[in-house]
Amino acid sequence: MFSFDPYSPAVDADPFPYYKRLRDDAPCFWSPEAQMWVLSRYADIVTAGQDWQTYSSASGNLMTELPGRAGATLGSSDPPKHDRLRGLIQHAFMKRNLMALEEPIRDVAKQVFGQLQGVKQFDFKEVSSQFTVKVLMAALGLPMGKEALVDEAEVRENAVLMVQSDARTRAKGPEHIAAYNWMQDYASKVIAMRRAAPLNDLISNFALAEIDGDRLDDREVLLTTTTLIMAGVESLGGFMMMFAYNLASDQAARKAVVANPELLPDAIEESLRFNTSAQRFRRRLMRDVNLHGQTMKEGDFVCLAYGSGNRDERQYPNPDVFDITRKPRGHLGFGGGLHACLGTAIARIAVKIAFDEFHKVIPDYHRVADQLPWMPSSTFRSPLVLELAV
Repeated sequence: MFSFDPYSPAVDADPFPYYKRLRDDAPCFWSPEAQMWVLSRYADIVTAGQDWQTYSSASGNLMTELPGRAGATLGSSDPPKHDRLRGLIQHAFMKRNLMALEEPIRDVAKQVFGQLQGVKQFDFKEVSSQFTVKVLMAALGLPMGKEALVDEAEVRENAVLMVQSDARTRAKGPEHIAAYNWMQDYASKVIAMRRAAPLNDLISNFALAEIDGDRLDDREVLLTTTTLIMAGVESLGGFMMMFAYNLASDQAARKAVVANPELLPDAIEESLRFNTSAQRFRRRLMRDVNLHGQTMKEGDFVCLAYGSGNRDERQYPNPDVFDITRKPRGHLGFGGGLHACLGTAIARIAVKIAFDEFHKVIPDYHRVADQLPWMPSSTFRSPLVLELAV
């Protein structure tokens, strides 16, 4: 009997055969292990993402939610609250000149990837983690250098723990909750620093953002900052890991991108379609829905399997082929609909610069192991280790 358990290590390792079976045989599938419906076809996922009145995010959008977060953040709220938060947060983003970040991002990339000069084998996770945290700290305005409150590695470790879940209990374990509490404590200290002495950074902008007299309250600033650190570290880190994994697994694609760096933007978009790190998010039904012969009841949770929608042959020809010339319009690599990721511009800029500098130092590389350990997360997917050989 077929089953789909998003907490299963087998699904972490390779979800795509499961997705194919779901799309073909059970596009509206009840998962008893997850206690929610799973939508796997592109069109159904896009429709659900746009219909917030039916598919609500206010009960939390992570497959396994963190305490106190549901209904209080941009990703876990519906209009009108969502629209208010998005307007204020976008206002903060607009005040931050993203183009001005390009030079410091390139400086970080040269510093981090320059360490690989002469190396014959390395774990890409180690260098990408350094890059991700340094870029995120610079973009958000997290104190670095002499004024740093914590070690950069602690930020990375706790952000990654926050998005993981226990495959046995199908819930957040004590270590995941402890990481979340650590991150909130850290974020609150940074916010206090920036309120006392604002800088031209996102956290200062969040704390001071105002539209027609409306401002984010203390809890909203804290949860927004905490969520952005979590999502920024994991989303950007997972994004980079999956792009490196895809290029290291397809030597023709890697050679083409190295020979012609102008192909990088298209290759990045195809990587987001082919193997996104943001695999699954959830919604809660606000009314009964009949779909593909099934009746989903009001109050039921629904999993939107973005990773499956990106491989739907009804939307993309030969979807299981990594084709860097594809130009995959409308892919779900950054989510979609009302809750499309706000950080896409920073992520695209950072990854393009990172691989441009990485390929100057290490142009020729391949995977060492066929089987990889994968992060235990019902929402995100990326390797825990990615050993590459030159």
